[in-house]
Amino acid sequence: MDESDFHDVLASVRQFVRERVMPIENEIEDKDEIPDSIREACKAMGLYGFALPEEYGGLGLPLTQQVRMSIELSYTTPSLRSMFGTNNGIAGHVLIEGGTQAQKDEWLPKIASGEVTASFCLTEDDAGSDPSGLTTTARREGDQWVINGVKRYITNAPIADAFMVFARTNPEGKAQRGISTFLVKKGSPGLNVGPKDRKMGQAGAWTADVYLDDVRVEADALIGGEDGLGKGFITAMRCLAHGRVHVAAICVGMAERLVDESVEFARNRKQGGTPIGTFQLVQGMVADSVTDHRAARALVLEAAAHYDAGTDTTVGPSAAKYFASEMVSRVADRAVQIHGGAGYMRGVAVERFYRDSRVFRIYEGTSQIQQLIIARGVLGKL
Repeated sequence: MDESDFHDVLASVRQFVRERVMPIENEIEDKDEIPDSIREACKAMGLYGFALPEEYGGLGLPLTQQVRMSIELSYTTPSLRSMFGTNNGIAGHVLIEGGTQAQKDEWLPKIASGEVTASFCLTEDDAGSDPSGLTTTARREGDQWVINGVKRYITNAPIADAFMVFARTNPEGKAQRGISTFLVKKGSPGLNVGPKDRKMGQAGAWTADVYLDDVRVEADALIGGEDGLGKGFITAMRCLAHGRVHVAAICVGMAERLVDESVEFARNRKQGGTPIGTFQLVQGMVADSVTDHRAARALVLEAAAHYDAGTDTTVGPSAAKYFASEMVSRVADRAVQIHGGAGYMRGVAVERFYRDSRVFRIYEGTSQIQQLIIARGVLGKL
């Protein structure tokens, strides 16, 4: 999309976030639910497919534009972007990275329009930061595959129509090479979704366990067909690298909101008849948060540019995700501190963002995993 058209789209998203979503943030928090009217509006705006190719009904944005879109979307509760994040990100990209042409033709238009909500089923009890250790299995029986296992903390699982399930198809092979990916449809016998998880934050963004008990799928459910057999780990890593830049952008958007909330409060809150923004120690916290936010934004935009150019699809995404996720927690902590007792109260935006921001240092690879990826990427084999 050319920059002029994208500017108009971005302006519409900004207006939507500020006028439609921000006024109901507390409602979303209290009810743990995004209203249907917001969901339908997002479909109409093309937000379920902004990162998917145009030929399948998406907006076809390059990553440099995708991250700017995510920054705008994340100025409000992150549950908004989470609602369609898996479609645009890790679940949709399973098909982009590894799907057959027939699989792309059948599923990507439905995912891009929001007709179908997709989920990414990788994490297990003992396979989170290191997905090569997953124990979910898929064994071939004639023209079918039979899948057994349990997936944990799966985003959008309670409302998903298509589950991208990673399973071990070759238990004798090397960990990374014995994994394949399957598209399992909602309602498949043996597929069950547990109750919604009770989380620290991000109300309205639903996660749950996914149980697969002798789930039978046809041969065409194997992502990539026979050529995709054993390539699930590679597909997952590519999807996660792309997703990490998105996560970093979300953190930047949240940090921007936290900075704005902190500045507004420091300007208007008075102690002894004087705005607390005149106090140098408060100014120091504001300055640190502004600097953190701007540094992360620059890093994310640079990482996206290198990703689009193909010059760095590993270290850059991890560095951006690592820095931005740690950054937003620092900014949230300072925002609560600047607000004082008010910042500890439910119903105050910075308190909610403080809880919401914590998970970004965990999912799509913990900060510690990002450190390993970065270090190994620059050091090479020693």
